[in-house]
Amino acid sequence: MQRSRGTRSKTRKKLTSVKRPGRSNPITKKLQRFQEDDLVHIIIDPSVHKGQPHPRFHGKTGKIIGAKGRAYVLGINDKNKAKELIVRPEHLKLQDPE
Repeated sequence: MQRSRGTRSKTRKKLTSVKRPGRSNPITKKLQRFQEDDLVHIIIDPSVHKGQPHPRFHGKTGKIIGAKGRAYVLGINDKNKAKELIVRPEHLKLQDPE
């Protein structure tokens, strides 16, 4: 028998959200706006499947390169290789300026 290997395989803990009444999917996450060169954290919202990056990028930080429709193009270093991700704003969080 062949094992299933979908895009969400091996993510049982990573892609589960904490159940908090009334805060499951706030609209303000969709309405976030980012500028170019902003640093953002990739925090995947498991309740929104559209625009999710691959789970290996969960918790990483990237720089906004541009916009593509409703999504943003991020530049990220994966090990020592530069990659570009297309991610919707529900899965992004602005890094605190310190």
